[in-house]
Amino acid sequence: MPVPLRLKKILVPIEDAECSRKALRYAIAFAKQFHASITLLNALKIDYAGGEAPIDYARLESDLRASGKKLLEDLVANDVRGQVPCTVTMEIGAAAASIVDVAKNIETDLIIISTHGRTGFSHFLLGSTTEHVIRHAPCPVLTVRKHEHDFVTG
Repeated sequence: MPVPLRLKKILVPIEDAECSRKALRYAIAFAKQFHASITLLNALKIDYAGGEAPIDYARLESDLRASGKKLLEDLVANDVRGQVPCTVTMEIGAAAASIVDVAKNIETDLIIISTHGRTGFSHFLLGSTTEHVIRHAPCPVLTVRKHEHDFVTG
């Protein structure tokens, strides 16, 4: 006898609209099927390493928050479109740690995250947010690659 799946809360980390839109499509489909809600998370990493020019960090953070808020609002308005319950949140800090922390705090049942699929030297240099999330998440993680086979359409 099949074991029923219980999904009530789905977390979708949003890095940029283009890459994250596919993960969001999957999240919407899962949320519809399981009557779950979605939380969109935009983690803002502020690089405090300054060069020779003075940097107004308060303004930099304000600008990043404004652009992150606009990105999330656009995704909710244009992609979610009221199809499922959806909330948004923004965190300041390293993306991977923020994703894991939010997943724990809101008791997420599933994280659906997009990945660029970098390998080799670029993966070594840039690290992998998705890999860190998979290793440390308190719940299952579905990774969605931008240019791979889809089982969700729309």
